[in-house]
Amino acid sequence: MARLRKKACIALFLFTLFVFGTMMGLRTLKPSDGFSDLAPGLGLLPMIGGRMDRRSVSQDVVSSPGQVRAKVVLSNSGPEGTIFYDVHIFYSVWYGNPSMDGKYMHWDHVLVPHWDPKIAASYPKGRHMPPEDIGSSFYPELGPYSSRDPDVLESHMEQIGAAAAGVLVLSWYPPGLADDNGEPTEDLVPAVLDAAHRHNLKVAFHLQPYRGRSDHSVHDNIKYIIDRYGDHGAFYKFTSSTGNILPLFYIYDSYLTSPENWSDLLHPTGSHSLRGTAYDSVFIALIVEERHKHDILAGGFDGMYTYFASNGFSFGSSHQNWIAVKAFCDGNNLLFIPSAGPGYIDAAVRPWNNHNTRNRVNGRYYETALQAALNVRPEIVTITSFNEWHEGTQIERAVPKKTVTRLYLDYQPHQPEHYLELTRRWAEQFNKEKETWLM
Repeated sequence: MARLRKKACIALFLFTLFVFGTMMGLRTLKPSDGFSDLAPGLGLLPMIGGRMDRRSVSQDVVSSPGQVRAKVVLSNSGPEGTIFYDVHIFYSVWYGNPSMDGKYMHWDHVLVPHWDPKIAASYPKGRHMPPEDIGSSFYPELGPYSSRDPDVLESHMEQIGAAAAGVLVLSWYPPGLADDNGEPTEDLVPAVLDAAHRHNLKVAFHLQPYRGRSDHSVHDNIKYIIDRYGDHGAFYKFTSSTGNILPLFYIYDSYLTSPENWSDLLHPTGSHSLRGTAYDSVFIALIVEERHKHDILAGGFDGMYTYFASNGFSFGSSHQNWIAVKAFCDGNNLLFIPSAGPGYIDAAVRPWNNHNTRNRVNGRYYETALQAALNVRPEIVTITSFNEWHEGTQIERAVPKKTVTRLYLDYQPHQPEHYLELTRRWAEQFNKEKETWLM
């Protein structure tokens, strides 16, 4: 009897532990924590009218070479044979390794210290030591690769096509400039465009913040990009409901420049306006705090996107706010482009940031985010990301990996292509639902 009682107690304990673990995992689907103070907001400004309608047309529009409509299906080498140009995916080319670049870049990412010295003292310092120890909680199937490797580029385009995402949104710095952990990559753009073109993909540009970025420098950046790449067959162009076919640019950390300065660039009466010129485009700003939506409107932008894959991290990235943000955009003739991600973990580069980790829950977190995006009936959905390995938002193929000092996360019990397949499934669902919205 005592033995049976002991076994029953053990079974009850294990069952309770399983339930607790399951509940903690599911909790990550709708977190309430966040720290939007990392992105300082700007003051409210009055709304400015007189806008061109940038929202896409609902009916099919015939596209000439190099021009795409907001919703397009093309033949591609993906397993199901279709891609969708209303699914955009963020893409980085900042990775390097000794065989192609003479050294590792980004895979050896520094451990970023906390801004509070007292907190920073509690965490390790230094940088990662590839190839066994990389700046990510996951390990890529391709290993710590170089973005300059033609075979890597080809594999990436194949994977993006397999995921049915039609537009890769390329992180971009002007010539000679780079982020703090990499080297300039602008010279890689032609190779990316050519590789994308071979797979019927399009490329949009994600303008990154850099020292001295301003409305004047962005004016020069837009002119440079369009002059240099605007005629390439893979250069993405968006068709508005007024029939205008224009390039589309995402402006990361747009809140760092004041609405007054942006309006000089983006309003028709601005001192160095791009509107009505050969460089007019669709400009999408980043919404982090709630008040940014007013700044985005006042600055003359054509829409807003949310980028961050950590639900609850910021106002903009919180799924529960998307319906209200979409209503604001609809009322002010703006595009709202929500960003969905498979999870978030940047502990390998910011070890103090565990409270913003979002467990993938074998894909359920991603599907919850994608459903939230579809619920607002957007013109475009963005995916964060294809290969932001530092923040653990990648859908690129990853493999199990264990070393003497590291045990990497992976996609098991699923295969390395699990998140590519989920993306395709939801891209197809998105376009099926779009057809019903039009009816």
